[in-house]
Amino acid sequence: QVQLVESGGGLVQAGGSLRLACAASGITFTTNDMAWYRQAPGKRRDLVAVISSGGSTNYADSVKGRFTISRDNAKNTVYLQMNSLKPEDTAVYYCNVPRGQTLVGFSWGQGTQVTVSS
Repeated sequence: QVQLVESGGGLVQAGGSLRLACAASGITFTTNDMAWYRQAPGKRRDLVAVISSGGSTNYADSVKGRFTISRDNAKNTVYLQMNSLKPEDTAVYYCNVPRGQTLVGFSWGQGTQVTVSS
């Protein structure tokens, strides 16, 4: 059974930093691309960052230069380091295995709430 468990969210002031983690189980982690997504209240869930199985990364324009995605294959964990946070980064953050532009490989986890105050 696949499980994706996100953690590390919280309340932070604008300009602050957070590091999110997503522990994956039930999948062959090393051969899968991994991605972070976020969903703000009343909005659709959007792709934030992707890291390939080989370590290549891509970011949404809105987070380039501020967020860094990384992975630890030994721990089956993907991370999202978020710096220079802005109020518009407030959302629930999720991880998953991307399958093309809009699809994902597995059911969503519970996510982790990030709230950035101004």
